[in-house]
Amino acid sequence: MPQALEILKKYWKHDKFRSLQKEIIDSVLSGQDTFALLPTGGGKSICFQIPAMMKEGICLVISPLIALINDQVQNLQNLDIKTIALTGGLKSDEISVLLDNCKFGNYKFIYLSPERLQTEWILERIKQLPISMIAIDEAHCVSQWGHDFRPSYLKISNLKLHFSKIPFIALTASATKRVQDDVILQLGLKNTAIFKKSFKRDNIAYYVIEAEDKLFMLEQILNKNPEPSIIYVRNRKSCLDISSQLQSLGFRSTYYHGGLSVKEKEKNMQIWMSEEAQVIVATNAFGMGIDKANVKTVIHIQLPENLENYYQEAGRAGRNEERAYAILLTSTYDKLNAENQFISVLPDKDFLNNMFIKLCNYFQIAYGEGIENRFTFNLNQFCNKYQFPIIKTYNALQFLDRQGIVTLSQEFSEKVTVQFIISSKEVIRYISLNKREEPIILALLRTYPGIHEVPASINLNFIAKKAETTEDIVNSLLLQLKDKGIIDYQAKSNDTSIIFNVIREDNRTINSVSKYLEIQNNLKRNQLNSVIEYTFENSNCKSKFILNYFEEKIIDDCGICSYCISKGKKTNESEDLRDQILLILKEKGAQNSREIQYSINKSSDEIIFALQNLLESGKIILTSNNRYTLK
Repeated sequence: MPQALEILKKYWKHDKFRSLQKEIIDSVLSGQDTFALLPTGGGKSICFQIPAMMKEGICLVISPLIALINDQVQNLQNLDIKTIALTGGLKSDEISVLLDNCKFGNYKFIYLSPERLQTEWILERIKQLPISMIAIDEAHCVSQWGHDFRPSYLKISNLKLHFSKIPFIALTASATKRVQDDVILQLGLKNTAIFKKSFKRDNIAYYVIEAEDKLFMLEQILNKNPEPSIIYVRNRKSCLDISSQLQSLGFRSTYYHGGLSVKEKEKNMQIWMSEEAQVIVATNAFGMGIDKANVKTVIHIQLPENLENYYQEAGRAGRNEERAYAILLTSTYDKLNAENQFISVLPDKDFLNNMFIKLCNYFQIAYGEGIENRFTFNLNQFCNKYQFPIIKTYNALQFLDRQGIVTLSQEFSEKVTVQFIISSKEVIRYISLNKREEPIILALLRTYPGIHEVPASINLNFIAKKAETTEDIVNSLLLQLKDKGIIDYQAKSNDTSIIFNVIREDNRTINSVSKYLEIQNNLKRNQLNSVIEYTFENSNCKSKFILNYFEEKIIDDCGICSYCISKGKKTNESEDLRDQILLILKEKGAQNSREIQYSINKSSDEIIFALQNLLESGKIILTSNNRYTLK
């Protein structure tokens, strides 16, 4: 049997293992259940791929993201290692053929999402295969205390009951002690060997920079660091907007989000990977499994939901071990925006109870009935009928799914995409000749400003409200515009199915799970509070703050983060700069940071730090229109 190092050299062309990789591999080879916490860039996949190559049989890999699965499968296939993926889009007979091939075709790896394990016949077919080991990637998803909990991960414990004599390995890049213990419990791991690598990244400088004009600050950062960069944003619209704005400033930029087609995702990713574009603007759908060593900067322009996600995304910088930057841009209203986005949409017990009763009424389920009833369900229509906020309702349904009250499929609404394929001038001419259609067309153009460049996913209900009409009329007009060659229009029914797993007992049903809702909501509040403290508290090393969050007690400051740099400035230079700013504000009145920088020959970082010091000392204030003035 070839040795682990021989396989590493032959297939992955490395001469030595990274920290803890060999120890983890030896643990798995000894047949022991293993938990591996290796921060982003730590080489988690090697830890199960090499022992799988050394063992007879097939390694089953359970992974949450299709992009991650596709990337790893492609890499293994490029190495002539027989691997398959049971991803979405495959029909039942295609999956059956693939599983037959695995049984008789000397395959080494099967990759699949946890949702596949919810299909009983697939689970039964897997039990008939010569499985040598089972790897659970992104294992924090198993825990309800984890930042990305997925109910379908709980089904993995069924495999443990059947494959009790083969090793399981759970891998994650971010987990607190509480999450680690819960993962081991939920998976049913026995006598678990636990390996943890430090979260410390000596080459990454964590910066928090206050900037009321974030686009201007992006321009400054990208000009100073022309190497590959990732900019993370919160929504799909921002991807296109920020990327277009950067292009107008002369930067080579592309974008990536979950609403793009597979072909568009691959094309845009390749443009960035090959460095035809310096920047990729992305939602958090981008990143897992993307291993680009020379990323110089990772920039977030809004507050993340939690530090677990932030650490993973920031950690995609500097994998070549050279100095890199993880930068969080903030402004005055970011805290309020984050609370509105993440906290105000959490359902409380009263909302959950009301929503559940209305859901039962919606499907005409009588009290004491409903168990195992299946219905098709359109989230937008349900929320519109009862005037429920969509995101809060979605979160409530997800909670009921996690608690086993209902079972939901993945998609939640009809997906309609629209792109204008005639020029803006021709659209205006068409509107002038068809005044009745003007409200709907204008609502489309104003709501989706990039609708000429790329297909936009349309919320029919929202457009109907803006145009003061009905969804049916909007849809009818879109079909007419398509027939006239004015738009490209695609509609795909993605209505979810919903299954009721318990009988309807209204308050009693919700009371049985409400304590878990309170626990979950408190967790999310605490996570966001940690993000806010990291961002706005300016008396601690940023790197040390992150390490302490992950329960690594570090005494020394990093020396390279925004706090350490500001602390290290010579006192007399800092005082001189602050005096210059106060003089400018006295002579010229209220100014923004860009105007101040034009007046003083200092870097934007130095200006921002000086302004922060003046704000903290109460010598200046920030006005509602983001200008600095004397107090």
